[in-house]
Amino acid sequence: MRELAGVLGVNPNTVAAAYRILRERGVIETDGRRGSRVRPRPATTARGSIRVEAPAGVRDVGKGNPDPVLLPPLGEAFAAVARRYAERPGMYGEAPVDEEFGRLARAAFDADGVPDGPIGVTSGSLDAVERVLAVHLRPGDAVAVEDPGWGSLLDLVPALGLRPVPIAVDDEGPLPEAVERAIRKDGVRAVIVTDRAQNPTGACVTEARAGELRRVLAGHPGVLLIEDDHGHGIVAQPLHPLAGGTDHWVLIRSVAKAYGPDLRIAAFTGDAETVDRVLGRQRLGPGWVSRLLQQAVAHLWVTEAVDPAVVARSYGKRRDGLVRALARRGVEAHGRSGMNVWVPVPDETGAVAGLVAAGWVVAPGARFRMEAGPAVRLTVSGLGAGDVEALADAVAGVVGPVVARSYG
Repeated sequence: MRELAGVLGVNPNTVAAAYRILRERGVIETDGRRGSRVRPRPATTARGSIRVEAPAGVRDVGKGNPDPVLLPPLGEAFAAVARRYAERPGMYGEAPVDEEFGRLARAAFDADGVPDGPIGVTSGSLDAVERVLAVHLRPGDAVAVEDPGWGSLLDLVPALGLRPVPIAVDDEGPLPEAVERAIRKDGVRAVIVTDRAQNPTGACVTEARAGELRRVLAGHPGVLLIEDDHGHGIVAQPLHPLAGGTDHWVLIRSVAKAYGPDLRIAAFTGDAETVDRVLGRQRLGPGWVSRLLQQAVAHLWVTEAVDPAVVARSYGKRRDGLVRALARRGVEAHGRSGMNVWVPVPDETGAVAGLVAAGWVVAPGARFRMEAGPAVRLTVSGLGAGDVEALADAVAGVVGPVVARSYG
């Protein structure tokens, strides 16, 4: 970057900013020790392609998958559903939400203090977010998104013709003043918040922060609120829902992290008008999410195939252990919940390349940020008992001590 700045006769910070913009727009990508390079694919390629493939002998902690050991076996659940199906096959014209699935989902929402509302089912969290945005907003509308935030969501919003507006986050979730500014200054029509296990930072909305955010949203009842609680079933922290202060809202829960990504099931609730609009539009497309899958998930819930406390402890031990190990080495790291740890770095490309050389592939922060500073994401789900200290040594050796600062 310094060489290019000298050739062009500009400040090195200008070149660094240009590189950042090119990464965010998908024009260039980080490619390990080879540095940054122009993508061979169109600039519309998803952020998920901004990754480094693990060479032979290199550990990959960048993919973000759950620990397969903690996922329940599915054979018995599908066998039970198949036996019921043999007696009574599913047909056209049936309710889109399986009765038992809907009852159990609503009971779980009630137990966590989520306002009353009808139940809908989509093929995962992102499908729900897309459908909710589509029934309320029009191309050109602004949407407040967390920064850093879920890369797939940062791709989805502009793909729908909407304008993403970044809102800064800290360990307790979105900053209330950032949400207020996005609504007043940028005119956002919708706000999307991750309640727990925020990807990539592990942020978790606390009771105090939830109260502040509710007060902000109550002052703007016309703003659509979308809450993503994908961490349900894998976190120990309680849910503090924000819903109730706006006219239109939804809260979404995917089973991907706790029961398996390939199940493609998310339950959502919200105000009656929003849920009715989504289900009505869904009927004109896929019609419904397979009731066989809904029944299989309901069976897993009833038989308590997953113990959330055990899963939360397993991820928490690895995540908290890594955060503490990095802190002992003077490295700033974030991760209050879920399976990810976010580490701010002074030079993202250099950090990614250095960690590959040290034997670890991490997720480049460019996949998850708009205006937030450079960082890398580490997923702890694949770490064994002896891996935490080794990974912390590698990160500290590449990053070095970092002065604590807000990653938002």
